[in-house]
Amino acid sequence: MTETDPDTQADLASNKKTSKWLEAPVLISSLALLGLSLIWAATVHLTDDVLSTASRNTASMATDVADTYEAQVIRALREIDQTLKLVRYDTQRQTPEAAMRELGERDLLPPSLLFSIAVLSPEGNLLATHGNFRLQHPEEHTFFQEALNANQLTLSRPIDTEAGTFLYFARGVGSNQNQASGVVALAVHADYFVSGYDNTTLGDVGALGLVASDNHFRVYRSGDAISTGLPMGNFIGELPKLEDPSLAPLMYHPWDGVERYTVIRELFEFPLSVVVGLSHREQLEPALTTKREYFWRAALASVGLVGVAAILGFLSWRLQRTRQQAMQERVLHAQKVEYLAFHDSLTDLPNRAYFSRLLTQSMHEARRYERQFALLFLDLDRFKHINDSLGHDAGDDLLQEIARRLSRSVRESDVLARLGGDEFVVLLPNIPDPQQVAPVADKILAACGKPFTLAGQEFRVTVSIGITLFPKDGDDEQTLMKNADMAMYHAKELGKNNFQYFSESLNTDSLERLTLESSLRHALERNEFRLFYQPKRSMKSGQITGVEALLRWQHPELGMILPMQFIPVAEENGLIVPIGRWVLRTACQQSVEWQKSGLPPLNMAINLSARQFIDESLLDDIKQALQDTGMSPELLEVEITETMVMRDVETTVDILKELKSMGVRVAIDDFGTGYSSLSTLKQFPVDSIKIDSSFVQDLTRSVEDRGLTEAIIAVGRNLSLNVIAEGVETSEQYEYLKEQACDEFQGFYGNAALPADKLSQLITSLEGNSAEPRE
Repeated sequence: MTETDPDTQADLASNKKTSKWLEAPVLISSLALLGLSLIWAATVHLTDDVLSTASRNTASMATDVADTYEAQVIRALREIDQTLKLVRYDTQRQTPEAAMRELGERDLLPPSLLFSIAVLSPEGNLLATHGNFRLQHPEEHTFFQEALNANQLTLSRPIDTEAGTFLYFARGVGSNQNQASGVVALAVHADYFVSGYDNTTLGDVGALGLVASDNHFRVYRSGDAISTGLPMGNFIGELPKLEDPSLAPLMYHPWDGVERYTVIRELFEFPLSVVVGLSHREQLEPALTTKREYFWRAALASVGLVGVAAILGFLSWRLQRTRQQAMQERVLHAQKVEYLAFHDSLTDLPNRAYFSRLLTQSMHEARRYERQFALLFLDLDRFKHINDSLGHDAGDDLLQEIARRLSRSVRESDVLARLGGDEFVVLLPNIPDPQQVAPVADKILAACGKPFTLAGQEFRVTVSIGITLFPKDGDDEQTLMKNADMAMYHAKELGKNNFQYFSESLNTDSLERLTLESSLRHALERNEFRLFYQPKRSMKSGQITGVEALLRWQHPELGMILPMQFIPVAEENGLIVPIGRWVLRTACQQSVEWQKSGLPPLNMAINLSARQFIDESLLDDIKQALQDTGMSPELLEVEITETMVMRDVETTVDILKELKSMGVRVAIDDFGTGYSSLSTLKQFPVDSIKIDSSFVQDLTRSVEDRGLTEAIIAVGRNLSLNVIAEGVETSEQYEYLKEQACDEFQGFYGNAALPADKLSQLITSLEGNSAEPRE
């Protein structure tokens, strides 16, 4: 027998083992085991991924819901706080009932179906209400005492009433001595803060609520169940800190035993926190269903290795598609939220926040490439009058049309934004020469100056523009915007419908204005005011028929200050009312003294400011002045502007009727500059209308001004009113007005405003002499 070589025997054994593994049963079993391992390994991995993704999405969704809920709550609380501040402000300057009534008439109070407002005395008595304010004995509640003793917004615990559970917000009403003289309180149903969500967002056991600093819920909602006053315990301190702040942590809620992805946010401006929780079990139920589905499919796939690839491919495709859809939805939602956050909802222009970003970016680029750019600050002239006379809908239509015209007036590379109200800004990048800004400003003025059709009527609205240059006029956003705003107000002071560049002199004027305001508070006490009297003369005879009392300020350091410099300041700080009361009494007393000295009785005209006209003590002040001085009411004439008349026609008619019943004459000043019509003017019991000096100034050169002047005189003649022309300075103006049968005139062509003694001498010198005016 032949022996086999050892090496050959080793090779044969190796081949035998290899062939054994290649046999069908072994190979199939091996492939089956390998396939089953792959199937179940992949299945376990996919199900874990689904659960992990679902958990992460739920945690992220909880954060998104919290962001939305926090924004809504802050907006609601700001509106509530703004309402309280507004009521408190008006209550400090007039009686609570009058303040509440006025705010209600101006639609500045929230709807009474949702909110009720009350002004309470320090003892808790109701002084004025808006809506059904149901709280009994408010003085017994902690929030009332806190509001009474602290200058901040206070919030009550939930209080049960017959109409449900309410939350009460309050602020103290300060007196002149900074002591609380009452409380303004606002009541809102507790459900108001959690009623904006349905179960599609929160689920059946999702949580939503507001927590105060005492760790008690002011209102809490889980599913459809809403509760108040629920204690939360020291839950906030147990929240874990995660590496990713956009994901909500999973926490056990001890008050109802539910595990939720929880977000708690402390509100920066208010003593509250928002709580949002999405149930772990409820939100992951679809993922658990998917997990069971995957295991079932894996079990079926294990029967035959043929379906392994198809099943795994299907699961992978299904999972990838779910991920893509979820990601796409999140991207679309984020884009929508970002757009709404950075664009104005009315005009679709960038808003203040977005413009701030663009301005900062432009500053960085300008510094880097050593360039300069221009910033135009635009404000509509007399926009408030359109809102008051035509309504806010017409005002919104006007703002939208202004935005369209501005968009067509600037280049694509320029930035146009709306800051709010009737304020717009335009950023012109890369401006080598400041004079290149002027054509753009002219183009904007021309575009905005074209007629508008609002509520079936044609109007012309102009804009005033302030211009600043970077970095010359400011090296930061705040300075640049402030200086542009200052330049814009300078443009308004120069007659509106123009543009002005910023200069350091404007900043100096601003400081002088602050100094002026400080001195103005003591001017009345120090007897620094003076009255000058400008004669009104007859067109036919030239005789002096009356005088208009004009206020001057004899400042000890600045000298004589004209009204246009200090009257706006007095209007803003409320000093115009006591100053106007002094003018009224002084003018009446002067009229009586002139008569005692032998001068003939003269009509005394006194201007009323907008603030004086709406002051509730106006009629009493006039009665008291006439009674104290003994002046005949028929010699007193009050002048109000056409704009003041049109703000509230019904109230104006009531006031004018009261004045007429006293025997006082009424004149409408600056006639032709407002929006009144002949039919509207007929409602007002007035005696005279005064043609604005802006029409008289260009009377001999402007066909449009001549037409307006003739129309005003015709209106006065049709209504049997006395027509007075202001600002007559030349013989041409005088002769033209005389030909048009104007009744009286004022201006330098007749006489400038004079002190009382000089006017007395003038009247005496005219007696027996020719009264023909001279240029």
